[in-house]
Amino acid sequence: MSTSALIPDSKLPALGTTIFTQMSALAAQYQAINLSQGFPDFDGPDYLKDRLAWHVSQGANQYAPMTGVVPLREAIAEKTAGLYGWLPDAASEVTVTAGATEALFAAISALVRPGDEVICFDPSYDSYAPAVTLSGGTLKRIALQPPAFGVDWQQFAELLSPRTRLVILNTPHNPSATTWQAEDMQQLWRAISDHEIYVLSDEVYEHICFAQGGHASVLAHPQLRQRAIAVSSFGKTFHMTGWKVGYCVAPAALSAEVRKVHQYLTFSVNTPAQLALADMLRSEPEHWQQLSAFYRAKRDRFVQALSNSRLEILPCEGTYFLLADYSAVSDLDDVAFCHWLTEHVGVAAIPLSVFCADPFPHKLIRLCFAKQDATLDAAAERLCRL
Repeated sequence: MSTSALIPDSKLPALGTTIFTQMSALAAQYQAINLSQGFPDFDGPDYLKDRLAWHVSQGANQYAPMTGVVPLREAIAEKTAGLYGWLPDAASEVTVTAGATEALFAAISALVRPGDEVICFDPSYDSYAPAVTLSGGTLKRIALQPPAFGVDWQQFAELLSPRTRLVILNTPHNPSATTWQAEDMQQLWRAISDHEIYVLSDEVYEHICFAQGGHASVLAHPQLRQRAIAVSSFGKTFHMTGWKVGYCVAPAALSAEVRKVHQYLTFSVNTPAQLALADMLRSEPEHWQQLSAFYRAKRDRFVQALSNSRLEILPCEGTYFLLADYSAVSDLDDVAFCHWLTEHVGVAAIPLSVFCADPFPHKLIRLCFAKQDATLDAAAERLCRL
């Protein structure tokens, strides 16, 4: 028998290290201000941290129920009802997951079968495609064009086929910082209502929405929510991305299938964090209720600070990202420009082309403004020298 190492055939041969890891590493190497990866450089609420410590001290350190602790699922259901006018059943329609990414993976794994087609909208978050591939599905992409990144619903209708199984949407949208409106949800329903097609709605930035009409959730649409899985993130809402706690809300039949994957993927999420989050939702709801105003102020501060730069800042309707067009600064492609910007200017950003399968010729970069004011001011000062 050969003693040489066995190297398996990769199920994801085209994938390497994510752009987020690459740019954060490059930022550390060159001591650049890191506006690339989407995490705050400030801490979450003191009350939430105190409640975590309290629950740890009280011995809540063993496995939680697979679906999530009851107080948290009940608090999620109540919050959903207040926001979207529909009360999900906490026992059968709410599932707590190890971050939103696990919820997305579990949902795709539960619904997509070999040979199925899945539609998503590019630029799209990078975790969707690998999950579809691992499930044996084929991802069909609709390219959204700047600056509006709006959906061509005629193109969407033409892309539907008897094999279409799932549509993945994301609003507020990372990386374009645009949002869907209620009319978009209605357009989606009109297109899929006569087909056996499910919807996976990535709504992790639901509380960071600046659109005049507010956040348009799939859960607020009476017909769509009967065949949809909505995914949310406590990490985004409470500035605690390292806690990796999210959840999904879906009809009982869909939740049952998601839970079958979830129970063998992570089984359950850490207990004291869940209990602390339940306390936070009930005792300090003003945190998430004021989150849009909190981030709107940061957005406006950063936009104003960049007003004298050569960057063209695109409108931002949601998320904690800004898009900047650097056409007036450089002819480099966006990947090369982000490397140059990190090394020579001292600011790390994300190129938009990495979110797209097809060529993306636009000179756009994504900047994260979930940062302290001093961080944003320092980054803007450097960018204004371009």
